[in-house]
Amino acid sequence: MTAETASTPAAVPRIDFLGLEISDLDCDPAAAVIAARDPAAGFAYVVTPNAQHMVRLARGAPAFQHAYEGAWLVLSDGNVVRRFSRLVLGQALPHASGADVTSRLFHHHVRPDDAIMVVGGDDRLMTALRSQFGLTNLHQHVPPMGFIRDPAAVEAAVTAVRSRPARYVFIAVGSPQSELLARQIADAGGATGTGLCIGSSLLFVTGLVRRAPAIVRKLGLEGGWRLMLSPVGHFRRVFHESLPILGIIIRARFGGRGILQRPS
Repeated sequence: MTAETASTPAAVPRIDFLGLEISDLDCDPAAAVIAARDPAAGFAYVVTPNAQHMVRLARGAPAFQHAYEGAWLVLSDGNVVRRFSRLVLGQALPHASGADVTSRLFHHHVRPDDAIMVVGGDDRLMTALRSQFGLTNLHQHVPPMGFIRDPAAVEAAVTAVRSRPARYVFIAVGSPQSELLARQIADAGGATGTGLCIGSSLLFVTGLVRRAPAIVRKLGLEGGWRLMLSPVGHFRRVFHESLPILGIIIRARFGGRGILQRPS
């Protein structure tokens, strides 16, 4: 079941990956489809599942699953999952990471006068976006830390998005907060544009944070790169929250449970 919008977004074919329905779009087509939406259309949102997201879904997180069920696009993020899927399951997956799609949007589709709302970030990010891309209709809402557990703070974020009609709503408050907020905005109604749950992608596109070199990303070692740069901050994310996807894929190959169990 998808979230209702004032103008139903165009349907995009999906492929089943262990119970998770992934939009059959690579990076450039995904950016083009997003940019082609009517800016006045009702709010619809995009999620970009990586290994961490898939493990969270597989472990059972009802609110997170609910958020995924409401997404317009579910874009495959993560070379490790792609490579392991092909190796173990013989299944090819598209690749459209949040960082790459965000980069394509800003460099090829976003116009200076497009209405843009950023949920999260700081003044430095907003200054960089304005100076690098000439944005003239850029707005921001910064929720407090841990806001998703505070109904009043969630409502304030929903109201901020609704009151500033935007073509693009970049939700940069980390996962799972971004996805949960996107679903809340969609369910509340009254907002417009396309929401993108894109993690740190705005920091990458502005150069405020250095992304892993292209060869590292191509080899699927971006998680290892981040671990090397910040071992304490990324140890749990890599080994506890992301790496278990490999076991999930292997077990599924031999008839075990996938990421999501669909009713038969």
